[in-house]
Amino acid sequence: MTETQRRLVLAATVLASAMAFIDGNVVTIALPVIQAGFHASFPEMQWVVNAYTLMLGALILVAGALGDRVGRRRIFVIGILIFAAASLACALAPNVGILIAARGVQGIGGALLVPQSLAIIAASFPREVRGRAIGFWAAASAITTSLGPPIGGFLIDALSWRAAFLINLPLSATALWLTFRYIEESRDTSAAGRLDWAGSILVAMSLGALTFGLTALAGESASLRGVIPALAVAVVGLAAFWRVERRAANPILPAILFRSRAFLVSNILTLFLYGALAGVLFLLPFDLIGRRGMPASTVGAILLPFGLIIGLLSRVSGALADRHGARMFLVAGSLVVAAGAAGLAFDIANYWTGVFAPVIVMALGMAAVVTPLTTVVMNSAPDTQSGAASGVNNAASRVAGLIAVSVFGAAAAQIFRGAGAPPTARFGELPPLGDPARASLEHAFAAAYSGVMALAAILAALAGGAAFFWLTNADCKADPGAPPTKPAA
Repeated sequence: MTETQRRLVLAATVLASAMAFIDGNVVTIALPVIQAGFHASFPEMQWVVNAYTLMLGALILVAGALGDRVGRRRIFVIGILIFAAASLACALAPNVGILIAARGVQGIGGALLVPQSLAIIAASFPREVRGRAIGFWAAASAITTSLGPPIGGFLIDALSWRAAFLINLPLSATALWLTFRYIEESRDTSAAGRLDWAGSILVAMSLGALTFGLTALAGESASLRGVIPALAVAVVGLAAFWRVERRAANPILPAILFRSRAFLVSNILTLFLYGALAGVLFLLPFDLIGRRGMPASTVGAILLPFGLIIGLLSRVSGALADRHGARMFLVAGSLVVAAGAAGLAFDIANYWTGVFAPVIVMALGMAAVVTPLTTVVMNSAPDTQSGAASGVNNAASRVAGLIAVSVFGAAAAQIFRGAGAPPTARFGELPPLGDPARASLEHAFAAAYSGVMALAAILAALAGGAAFFWLTNADCKADPGAPPTKPAA
């Protein structure tokens, strides 16, 4: 394979991965517009996000193993086709129920294509240049993801929220053309044993029940009568999942990894920190578009620096963490994220001090944490388990977002009603300016918004506390006697 062909292979993997990464950012911005268009409930908006995240988080681990066995290019192509078809279904959805179902199918496509991207790069590039290729993939993916919000916001304002899904069609067509022309089929001939479908089904069922139960609390007629059975199913399912994983020949969640304190703590930190981030990014557009009246294109531009800061500074923080130790960056970065979320919780009317500055602070905190956290995860696992360790941490960040959107949404809806909003009012929808009901509903919205941003600040602070109290500098370093680990996704 020539150098030019390898670059085109890299382009195909970047384009396909970018679809999955961009989609989450664009959809979040579109939520207030979708809610107004369908006159949908707030729990339905939570499911527009969570249907995708649920399927992606539950299937991404087994999908990577599937590609190793039946062919990475084959699964990559299937994933792109499913994602493209589901994107078209999202764009044409006649009601919110069809949109949620199509989003779930999108998650399946994303779970199939994302883990194959790095596997295809590893199979296509010689070991001596593989690290540079993976670094380019990571940087390009970060930059394209950061461009998603402004492009999506422009399309939403200029055309419709449906156009935000249609943008995936030319991207997928280009990725497919490059794949068929330049990517060679590869598989792991040493892979053996049955795939852990039982574990994947159990974790999907358990997380689905947990999400259903928590999201039900955000409904207009929330009742524990419908919540408790769903949470009970989730608990029983997770217990069965853990039992299956301990006996499975090829578990998607290897129990041996959790014998390492550093691995366990770093994934707890991931749950807290990425949960806080997901909750903030989910609710921020409802404030900016629904309450402050900003157009979607402006909101997209607001979020552009957030992604660029993380993408551009993560490499710097990784190099500094290698020199001075990762623990300091995990603690300080998490606390900086907490400070940014606390700034949003003050709900200052001035945009620059009340929104822009806290968002930039959060971005700086995440930039300090992302690479050192991945390093700790990879250093805490044996070299033979590095792929599984990276996959588990990736899934942990997805699950964190899934649970956070459910919990933050439920908390926002409960505070909204407790602050005086009538039972028929829907969080996220405010009457136009001048309407007599506007003032009281805006007051209730502000109370809910401040409350959940304070919750995000607490979660981020807990992440910093976990790193400070439960990790040592020794935990954050690789075993000098162990072989070097592979680059993390």
